[in-house]
Amino acid sequence: MHIKLEQRHGSSLLWQGASYGLAILAGFVATAMLLKLSSADVTTAFEALFRGALGSQRAMLRTLVAATPLILTGLAAVVVFRARIWSIGQEGQVYAGAMGAYWVASSLADAPLVVVGPLAIAGAMLGGATMSGIAALLRNRYEVNEIFSTVMLNYIIVYLLSFLLSGGPWTEAGTTVAYHQTPLLAQTAWLPHLAGPLHAGILIALLAAIAVHLLLERTSSGYDMRALGANQTALRFMGMDVPRIVLVTMLLSGALAGLAGGVELLGVQHRLKADYLFGLGYGGIIVAMVGGLRPAGTVAVAILFGGLSSGAVDMRIQSGVPDSLIQAMQGTILLFVLCGTALARYRLTWSSAK
Repeated sequence: MHIKLEQRHGSSLLWQGASYGLAILAGFVATAMLLKLSSADVTTAFEALFRGALGSQRAMLRTLVAATPLILTGLAAVVVFRARIWSIGQEGQVYAGAMGAYWVASSLADAPLVVVGPLAIAGAMLGGATMSGIAALLRNRYEVNEIFSTVMLNYIIVYLLSFLLSGGPWTEAGTTVAYHQTPLLAQTAWLPHLAGPLHAGILIALLAAIAVHLLLERTSSGYDMRALGANQTALRFMGMDVPRIVLVTMLLSGALAGLAGGVELLGVQHRLKADYLFGLGYGGIIVAMVGGLRPAGTVAVAILFGGLSSGAVDMRIQSGVPDSLIQAMQGTILLFVLCGTALARYRLTWSSAK
């Protein structure tokens, strides 16, 4: 018997919704088993999780705050992956974006928000785009695989930030060796808050999602990016400037990831710390993949992931579940959602061997 995995064509929205719903339910059942094995109170833990994610207006706002950078890093991954450019440098680009935003904001400490805000955002996008641009040039000129170059650049920028914060020029006076951070930015550089903890970064992220959708689906540049992903060889035969398309695509992706770092800095932390950006880039890759490499799906999955992150804080405080177990639970739920994605898009077929 031969078993094959075939892509579904024209699967209904009902089937897709049912697949994702069953996957999420199965993920929570699996996490309940993990909690039971750890002798934690399952009911208390789940109550804390849902209360922390959706239990009040403030909880829902915290969920959106946590989702904001993931939307942007997810969009960064959507752009390059739709073009089949396997850049996984979003993590380093987030760091570079935060560093660019901090440099601009700290240099313009006396300027009003209307001046420093847009310039800091531009600095964030430039920082991220610079990192991705280096990888694009290495690919175009020296045929260096973007997977390797972006991973190496991730390490370089993370260690550069570590240097700047550990006795370097950005280290806050009196900071201990174990807790490196910059001085707090002036309030004129902070993104305005819309309600409670929710800042204007969510509007930036949603506008970016709309812009990416329109770019990919309604413009000639977006067509070039999608065509690059479909058949790069055919583009070369058509006389298209493939290196230029690669460069533009990677610059846009890097700018979006850098924007995530800038938004998180200006909207939440207001200072650079060694670890507060950790995982946002890699998390965005997962969000984009689960979201089907579509901006709308990316936004939805980022909000789900933001809810898990926000609810995990209450779970840790109220039920005493350790961080390691919470991370295992989040990974388990995400794994089942990935399975649901596969179920929605593919089906198993089998035939008798002849």
